[in-house]
Amino acid sequence: MAQSVPLARAIGGYIFGLLQACIRFVFRLIYGPKGETVPPITDPILLESATSLARKIRNQELSSVQVLESFIRRVKEVNPILNCVVDERYDQALKEAAEADALIKSGQYSVEELAKQKPFLGVPITTKDCISVKGMLHTAGLYERRDVRGAQDADAMALMRKAGAIPFALTNVSEVCMWWESNNTVHGRTRNAYDTNRIVGGSSGGEGCIQSAAASAFGLGSDIGGSIRMPAFFNGIFGHKPSKLVVSNVGQFPAPFSAEQNTFLGLGPMSRFAEDLRPMLRIMAGEKAALLKLDEDVDMTKMKFFYQESDGGGRMISAVDPDLRQAMTKVVHHLSEKFGNEKVERIQLPQFRQSAAIWFANMRDDSGHGFAYQLGNLEHDINTYLELFKWLFGASKHTFIGLSTAIMDSAQCKHGSPKYDHLVRKRNELRAELQRLLGDNGVLIYPTHPTVAPYHNEPITRPINFAYTGIVNVLGFPATAVPLGKLGSEGLPLGVQIIANFNQDRLCLAVAEELERAFGGWAKPEVRL
Repeated sequence: MAQSVPLARAIGGYIFGLLQACIRFVFRLIYGPKGETVPPITDPILLESATSLARKIRNQELSSVQVLESFIRRVKEVNPILNCVVDERYDQALKEAAEADALIKSGQYSVEELAKQKPFLGVPITTKDCISVKGMLHTAGLYERRDVRGAQDADAMALMRKAGAIPFALTNVSEVCMWWESNNTVHGRTRNAYDTNRIVGGSSGGEGCIQSAAASAFGLGSDIGGSIRMPAFFNGIFGHKPSKLVVSNVGQFPAPFSAEQNTFLGLGPMSRFAEDLRPMLRIMAGEKAALLKLDEDVDMTKMKFFYQESDGGGRMISAVDPDLRQAMTKVVHHLSEKFGNEKVERIQLPQFRQSAAIWFANMRDDSGHGFAYQLGNLEHDINTYLELFKWLFGASKHTFIGLSTAIMDSAQCKHGSPKYDHLVRKRNELRAELQRLLGDNGVLIYPTHPTVAPYHNEPITRPINFAYTGIVNVLGFPATAVPLGKLGSEGLPLGVQIIANFNQDRLCLAVAEELERAFGGWAKPEVRL
């Protein structure tokens, strides 16, 4: 009997893979070989990191107004194609940029004082439409919230403003941020800058998109199941989910239902350039930044690098694309060559096969609320079956995937049930094993996602693929999505995620910086193979 389980799993995986191949063939027939890409980047300002722009602004090599105008022009150029920006405050931002320039010219602070007290003075920043920015839309893609505006800045955005950053635009999300394609009935669908037939991910999909198109210097995302890392991966940029409870989640909608759910959610930095992540995280973490020791140098010669090439065959989860397996091999080869074969070790933790079940179970809590309550604006449960019936006739204000997710959520194990307790134990066992493995000098290199960016709506046919990122949320570890430069065979970004132990975020960031140097990081979306 025991021998029949692997055989049944293998047969099931083969059938699922065959079905996925057929579905992919149909989507290629529908969409054609390739969609649009964005216009070439002609303004050199757009090719600078936020860190570099901040330095040039405070040294008066560039003005904040000049930089902001460059990004506004780029948004106006690409947004009709991509639909990543859903609200803007250009006029107010330009006034704040002029004030930043005036402060610099006044001589009130030295360049060194500005670098310390306002490290991102005058640099334009964006965030997603679920992280509150005072006066801007705060809909989370929910039609019932279409006119809601932020009463005040989310804590993380307030800290970035204090550091001198200037919010100028807001980006698209999935409906109540609980799906991995950014599409909703308020703002519509966002399209990938490398191929407009492909998704941008979610829920920070608009943010990943605007960064990849070089229409924002840097941005803030949030992540409870991969909502920073999947969009970062699909859009070829860097994105970091911090260690649990390091960055305040206040100002994010929907808010977590419980204290434990709050440990799964993480607001974090997103940028085309790895060097921006560390100073951003230092600011966003506020008083808790000391826990992360971000100012300490990381001696990578003393690190251990573990890697796992797949989840081992999770049920209803796609096989890892050949392009992504080759990318992983190149990363492993580079680290082995530079730091020694003895520092790099392949592992295969079987618990990763249950990532989706573990995530769903651990997302349960004793509040009695689920996704249907989020779709009701945290005020009431919607009738998902009635809304699904209305959707068939174009009468529902919810997305099909939002309603389907609510139905799937209601079918999961209940909080406190034997199955729930079993899967919580599984999570705790996996967490303990990884803590022992990683210690204070190890990282795990793991696929961010099993496939490159799918076609629009294709995630409906492979909904559980988010488990590659979701498992990290319920474990509470930090993780960084790292792009690997050259695009894959489909002209889309490739990448990996780097996972470390609690409060060892600096290890993730150090490896991200090393891989950027080795492979090139972000690739311009107009690049063709």
